[in-house]
Amino acid sequence: VHGAIATAVVYGTMMGATIQQIESAVGMVIAHYIPFRAIRAGHQLSDSKGASAAISSEVAILAVNRSMNGFVGPKDIFRNPQAIFRLFEPTDNDNLSPFDINLGIDGDDFSVMGMHFKLGLYEHQSAGAIQALIDALLAKPEIIKNGSVDDIKNIAIKIYEPAFGIIGDPAKRNPTTRQSADHSMVYIIASHLKKAYDLGYDKIKAIDNNTDMWKSIMLLPLDYDEGSLYNNVTRELMKKIQFEHGGAEYDDNYPNGIPTKLSIETVSGISTESEMVMYPSGHARNTNADLKGILMNKWVSMGGIATGDYQNCGQNNNGIETVLNKLSNLKSKSVSEINDLYNLPVTVTDKYVL
Repeated sequence: VHGAIATAVVYGTMMGATIQQIESAVGMVIAHYIPFRAIRAGHQLSDSKGASAAISSEVAILAVNRSMNGFVGPKDIFRNPQAIFRLFEPTDNDNLSPFDINLGIDGDDFSVMGMHFKLGLYEHQSAGAIQALIDALLAKPEIIKNGSVDDIKNIAIKIYEPAFGIIGDPAKRNPTTRQSADHSMVYIIASHLKKAYDLGYDKIKAIDNNTDMWKSIMLLPLDYDEGSLYNNVTRELMKKIQFEHGGAEYDDNYPNGIPTKLSIETVSGISTESEMVMYPSGHARNTNADLKGILMNKWVSMGGIATGDYQNCGQNNNGIETVLNKLSNLKSKSVSEINDLYNLPVTVTDKYVL
C-alpha cells in the first residue's frame, strides 16, 4: 500500500502532474487497489505474491495517467471515513486523519534509507534467524562436526509478530512451491544449514568472519528448485525446527529491529544459543556488516543466471560483468540506456529447473 502511494506521488511529480492530479491518483489507489495479506496466506503461495509490489506500482502509474487525462479520483482520501486507514484506526471526527504526513524536498532522512537489504533470497523477517545461525556457525562450528543431520536434536527460534504468524505459520512447514518456500522459516533456516553441511566442517571452521560466512551459505534461485524443495536433508532439518512467540518484549522491538533468538542442541552434547538479534546484516541499522561485499557476491551469482553460468563457476565472468555494468550506476545513464536497461543477453539452458 505505502509503495503504491509513494509510486503515485513520485511518478506524478516526474510526469509534471499537478498537486490535484496527484491527490486524485492517490485517492484512486487507496479506494480501488488495496492489497491485503491474502497474498501471503494459505498453504502455497502464487507467482503474484512475488510480483506484489510491482503490481501495486503498476496500478499507481495507471491511476496517475488516468488522473492526468482528466479522470478524477476521491479527494482527501486519508480522512475518508470508509478508506482503509480510518477503518483500521477510527478518529474522533471527520476532520482528522489517523496520522500526520510530513513532506520534504531536501535532506537525507528518507524512508528508503531505513529499508532492509536481502543478502540472498529469503523473506526479510527471517534475517534475524539467519544472522543468529551464521553467528552460531562462526562461534561454534562443531555443531556440524558430526557430519550428519541426525546429530541435530532441536533448533528453537523465538520471534515476534507478525513474523511468527507469517513465516512461522504451520501451513508453511510443507512448502511445495518456491513462492511458499521463501516464506517458510523452517525451509529458509534448514536450507542455510544444509549448505553448511554440504561445505563440511573443515571449510566452515576455516571461515572466520561474517562476510565470508554469508557468501558461503547464501540462498540463491537454485536453492528453491524442485530438487531442493524435496531434498531429504533439508526436510529432516525442517522437522527439527520449533517456533516460539517471544511475546511483548519481541513485539515491542519491531519494526525498530528484527528481534530473533535461535538455539541449537545436538545429540552429541554441543549446544549454542544466540542473544536477541536486532539488526542482522543487511538491516539499515546494522553498522558492522560488509554490505557492499555481500551484495556484490549476490549480484555476481545472480548475474550468472543470464549468462548460463548459474552458480558463478567462473565460466563466463565477462558476460556477468557486462550484465552488472548495464544495471549499475543508474544516476549516470542516459534516457536511452534506462529505456534499454533490461534488454539483457540471456542464455537459456535446460540444466536447471526452477
